[in-house]
Amino acid sequence: MGLRTLLVFFVLIGLSISVVWAQQSEFIYGKIIDAETKEPVSFATIRIQNKAIGVISNDDGGFAIPFEFKEIGEILEITSMGFMEQKILISEFASDGVNIIMLYPRTIELQEVIVTNRKKKQLSAKRIVKNAIEAILENYPVNSFSTVGYYRDYQKKQNQYINLNEAILGVFDEGFDEYDNESTSVRIYDYRENIDFERDTIAEKPYNYTSGVKVIDKAFLRNYGGNEFTILRIHDALRNYDIDSYSFVHRLKYDFIKNHSFSKGPDTYLTNESLYVIRFRKEDMRYLAYGTLYISQRDFAIHKMEYALYDKLKMTPSINGNKNGTTGRLIFEVSTEYQRVDYKMFLNYISFNNSFKLREPPKFKVEDMLMDLKRLCFVVEFNKEPEKQSALIKNNYSLIYKGKKLKLKEIIMKKNQAYIYPNFSNVDERLSFFKELNTSRNKDNMIDAELFSFDARNIVDEEGNEINVPTYIYLNQFREFFVQQVKPNTTGPLDNLYMKKDKPIFKNQPIVKPDDFSELWMNTPLKTIDN
Repeated sequence: MGLRTLLVFFVLIGLSISVVWAQQSEFIYGKIIDAETKEPVSFATIRIQNKAIGVISNDDGGFAIPFEFKEIGEILEITSMGFMEQKILISEFASDGVNIIMLYPRTIELQEVIVTNRKKKQLSAKRIVKNAIEAILENYPVNSFSTVGYYRDYQKKQNQYINLNEAILGVFDEGFDEYDNESTSVRIYDYRENIDFERDTIAEKPYNYTSGVKVIDKAFLRNYGGNEFTILRIHDALRNYDIDSYSFVHRLKYDFIKNHSFSKGPDTYLTNESLYVIRFRKEDMRYLAYGTLYISQRDFAIHKMEYALYDKLKMTPSINGNKNGTTGRLIFEVSTEYQRVDYKMFLNYISFNNSFKLREPPKFKVEDMLMDLKRLCFVVEFNKEPEKQSALIKNNYSLIYKGKKLKLKEIIMKKNQAYIYPNFSNVDERLSFFKELNTSRNKDNMIDAELFSFDARNIVDEEGNEINVPTYIYLNQFREFFVQQVKPNTTGPLDNLYMKKDKPIFKNQPIVKPDDFSELWMNTPLKTIDN
């Protein structure tokens, strides 16, 4: 197919959107759009022609290419499952702004369908999947190889990227007949914590099921004893076809077929290769899983595997449900794609994301509780003005003295302060009480908790936030690896400068840049801000 330069055009950035680029002068930027639906095309493969290097488009269809490729007149090859391949002169790209590239769906002509039906035996969806699994060691490399790519982990909060960490990694794999976690070594070529994007210190913390501050709601994803990148690789069910990867795939070789039901979808294409589209699902009382396999009609090589698991008892926050048409809340989602290199299938990208629940501090709370020794009362200070009616209800306050709840005589409100007067029979009794509390203060000026304690409940602010009650929000955690180079039949360096798999990827790890490091780059997502 010839060059389709007319499909590339520069989009002026209007007043409603501003786009922020890191290292703007070093890159040109593009965004891939479905020509029919006008939706972004995520995870499209973008390669420099005649060079074993490239990137994958982001979730929003965006990508970055170093400016040097424009200067020397290189050609981009863009492929995505179900679309026609595009070849585009990089020199046609605008140097500043976002260049929009339209991909056109590839239609199946009637003549192709007739020829295919005559030559190919009609196989059931289950039989096709079984053939594909049995052919893994034939279609995927059993000899050592390496891949180099762009790794990132980040979170999405209200559809904004936060806590973005990026790296360039070299992965040295001993082959599909070896256990990945035991035999594969990883080298960190470069990394950064991207401060151009928001950092949320609470969301950055590890999952904690003891404190409940950050948890995967009603589901647990095992950490498999490794760091972020190790966890990501475990969720490549093709590479780890004979060990437990994730529910309900488990061991792809043994458990996948018996755990799911299968059906055929319309065939599709990747470049000039026809692919079976096999849809599958799993449902029980609590969980619902959907997935799709894209399998070569030539040799049953699995080009792509998509899997999403939902909790049926938890509703998605979207009124339109999720992309699979169910209202269940997403637990996790995995998308893995392989590409042909020298007649074998090598990883192109893997994207794994899971939802998690984050506990945020109460929006309405007690800031302080003081004694007023002149008025002989307690002063409760709220962080904002409470709704007066709930703040004046005596039973909403609990003052415990020597194990017994004190009766209250009166509550007086002054803006965000409540003056609480305990009920004593006379002034001397009240004075003695406050003197005892005052003399019981420790070196930190705190009253002995066994002597006296205070609590407030059922009080709300003007916005309806209940006192001292934390709020919970749902976010998504992403871990992704996009291959830029594939090097068949290569082994790793004979040294110990490899990533320590049991330690965080961005802390106290050896960093070694290869000789060809200048050919690699980080495909940082575009950062859009609504004005």
